[in-house]
Amino acid sequence: MSIHAAINHVTHYSYDRLVALGPQVIRLRPAPHCRSKIISYSLKIEPEGHFINWQQDPFANYQARIVFPEKTREFKVTVDVVLDMAVYNPFDFFLEPAAEEFPFSYEDDLKQELAPYLTPDPVTPLLQAYLDKVDRTKRRSVLFLVDLNTSVHHAINYTIRMEPGVQTPEETLKLASGSCRDSAWLMVQLLRNCGLAARFVSGYLIQLKPDVKALDGPSGTEVDFTDLHAWCEVYLPGAGWVGLDATSGLLAGEGHIPLACTPQPSGAAPIEGRSDKCEVEFAHHMAVTRVYESPRVTKPYTEEQWAAIMALGDAVDADLSTNDVRLTMGGEPTFVAVSDRDAPEWNTDALGPTKRGYATELVHKLRKEYGEGGFLHFGQGKWYPGEQLPRWALNIYWRADGQPVWANPALFADERIPMHYTHADAQRFSTTLAAKLGVTAKFIQTAYEDTWYYLWRERRLPVNVDPFNSKLDDEMERARLRRVFEQKLDTPVGYVLSIKVTGYDDTYGAAWTTGPWFLRDERMYLMPGDSPMGLRLPLDSLPWVSQADFPYMIEQDPSTLRGDLPAYAAVAARYAPSHAPGKAGLALGAARRAAAAAAGSVNATAAMPFVAGALPPSEATRVMQNPTAFADSTSTSSHAQSAQQTEPADFARLPGPHESAHWITRTALCVEVRDPRRANGPAAEAVGESSGVIYIFMPPLERLEYYLDLLAAVEATAQELGVRIVIEGYPPPRDPRLKLLSVTPDPGVIEVNIHPVTHWRDLVRNTEFLYNAAFESRLSAEKFMTDGHHTGTGGGNHFVMGGATPSDSPFLRKPELLASLLLYWHNHPSLSYLFSGMFVGPTSQAPRVDEARNDQLYELEIALEQIYKNREIYGRFPAGPPQGKSAPTG
Repeated sequence: MSIHAAINHVTHYSYDRLVALGPQVIRLRPAPHCRSKIISYSLKIEPEGHFINWQQDPFANYQARIVFPEKTREFKVTVDVVLDMAVYNPFDFFLEPAAEEFPFSYEDDLKQELAPYLTPDPVTPLLQAYLDKVDRTKRRSVLFLVDLNTSVHHAINYTIRMEPGVQTPEETLKLASGSCRDSAWLMVQLLRNCGLAARFVSGYLIQLKPDVKALDGPSGTEVDFTDLHAWCEVYLPGAGWVGLDATSGLLAGEGHIPLACTPQPSGAAPIEGRSDKCEVEFAHHMAVTRVYESPRVTKPYTEEQWAAIMALGDAVDADLSTNDVRLTMGGEPTFVAVSDRDAPEWNTDALGPTKRGYATELVHKLRKEYGEGGFLHFGQGKWYPGEQLPRWALNIYWRADGQPVWANPALFADERIPMHYTHADAQRFSTTLAAKLGVTAKFIQTAYEDTWYYLWRERRLPVNVDPFNSKLDDEMERARLRRVFEQKLDTPVGYVLSIKVTGYDDTYGAAWTTGPWFLRDERMYLMPGDSPMGLRLPLDSLPWVSQADFPYMIEQDPSTLRGDLPAYAAVAARYAPSHAPGKAGLALGAARRAAAAAAGSVNATAAMPFVAGALPPSEATRVMQNPTAFADSTSTSSHAQSAQQTEPADFARLPGPHESAHWITRTALCVEVRDPRRANGPAAEAVGESSGVIYIFMPPLERLEYYLDLLAAVEATAQELGVRIVIEGYPPPRDPRLKLLSVTPDPGVIEVNIHPVTHWRDLVRNTEFLYNAAFESRLSAEKFMTDGHHTGTGGGNHFVMGGATPSDSPFLRKPELLASLLLYWHNHPSLSYLFSGMFVGPTSQAPRVDEARNDQLYELEIALEQIYKNREIYGRFPAGPPQGKSAPTG
């Protein structure tokens, strides 16, 4: 991976008369030790009637000696050189053991060979004062050189100086400024006075515009350029000559092209010679051009190639639209942190101390671009064998129609910023939310860690340890015990508000109800664990209900046509603060629903959710008899229908022995204050400052309308109390009217599951913004292997294709398309490996069907035959395919 850069350097002297030129010495050929590969070099001298002799000076520098037999009015030197600008590490060297630490001494024979480079000029007062400040304590030689180089860089301001010659170190220090050659000569004198061999270097400096701007410090040049430059080199036993550029404060890299290296600056002049006395005009031109660029991670395509790719994407888009394919496509790119790439969380571990922080920063940026008006949901994602808990998933949800779901993004807490909310804030949030929902707050229950369990667990610890340092082998168990005993067993964990929907009206929204939870213990004890409290509720302790009466959650059929969602303004207005007399703390929505219920315009369950009457068929029986009624977008939920028909009027009563307690509300919203560091695993709990963030655990709900209604109440509560919160718990029901983007952890990477789109240009725009946002979040899509090999971050390299809804999926509408795609892919092996990572075969993430189990190929053949047979039966596909594996290949 390299760039071929061509330098064109023209030096032109024009004289006012014919002059005789003495021998001219030209030192404009890259030195033998130049680390950048020289692909081609040419030197053109004008006038043409001359003699040229290539030589090497006493220090092995190339020089051309030109003799002009005739007088001339001009002297022109044109240099063209093409270099391979492959990046190399300037620290990639070893030192002799004796030279690894400064100060060190050269061996006698070597010192004699380096004599011209060890002799300093007489020390002047300012130079001596500077030398006195140089830290010569024993340390690694490389660190000493870096410190000295950086010191000169900060002490001397760079200036362009057109006067000939080089300033003395005394002048440079007095002025505190100088050109590159002045800083280089000062550096040479400092090194020699420190006992190190140093030489002056004249050469080319090539600086190319970077593909991406730097996150820290200056990004460098905005355009490609080259110029003559000067720096110094120090001799280190084992490494040889190492370049130090005090002008930039860096070590010499691939852009430093040495031309002449000498003990004194006078011996490194680019052009040296005499002429008759005359008036002269001097012209100088330098340019650098990229003549070849190999594809690289930061710039894989040329502009012409990218234009062709975009045109092809547009053509495919047009074909898909013409044929009514309705295809959508997403992706799963992965990223690693720019810093600390060697940490386990960026190589092998799925979780780590910093990964969630990086993901949080990224998800906030993505919400502003993709999901403006959406809400953040920090839930749980994948759960793999061997892991005690599911991994976290940071989700962005937003409405497909462009209307907002959440108005004030400032109410979303940033887990990276320490907050100091307490359980009192959680209690206040719970009671305020209950008032906005129009339900009583007397059934809000306080949840605690299980005192009896942890007392029992403490008694089983070894006698010579304490709970704060239990020495248990299980790291998570150690952290759990320490956390529980530090916060004390009688400290509330959070608050539980049992709620469910008993009716829904497009105008007045959802009707919410609550009820008591009857538990055996004197107070609510959570199940032991590290999950959010909403996943540790003692649901098994609630009164028994028969299977026939159990209020199962039945989501809508994904193929059901859905109407438009209510306007956000209407949803938000339901929970806007009411200033009407006698309704303090009651949301307008709750008040209006109560008034509407009294007038009979809303299902009676909105006002009094429990109606006595004869028991109807069990809920499970009714679902079997009429399953579509519970999936229709305009129908009341199955839970609400059951409540309307079967709940006793006294919904708070304690059920009798063996009585099926079907009226009990079994779903709940939880409000908890906890330290966000817990989500990153036990090792992260000791990193950074402790924090108290309010987490709202959303209950499971059957319809998206219910979820948005509750979400509006939560936002109104946070707005009224002036608190920042994190939404967690159950996600919204899957619904094509709501789009989703998620950021999740995977071993060694952060994975972004980008939302599917229907057009090529949208996919390009989304992908480009994602990578830019990741870069600004200090995340990278590339990494280096242990051998220095540059590669991508990995991931599945998946093609994610489908439809916006199940009914739109081209693979469900026309299954033979899936068969054709699989067969075409299988019969063209190059496609199987086109987007593969570093590994291929059955253990890779891009296996071919014939690389794994032998019987898998036969299973695929049977499945494909069934597709064609079914099409023959239904008469919507031509006569069946040929026998065996030679089915149509698209």
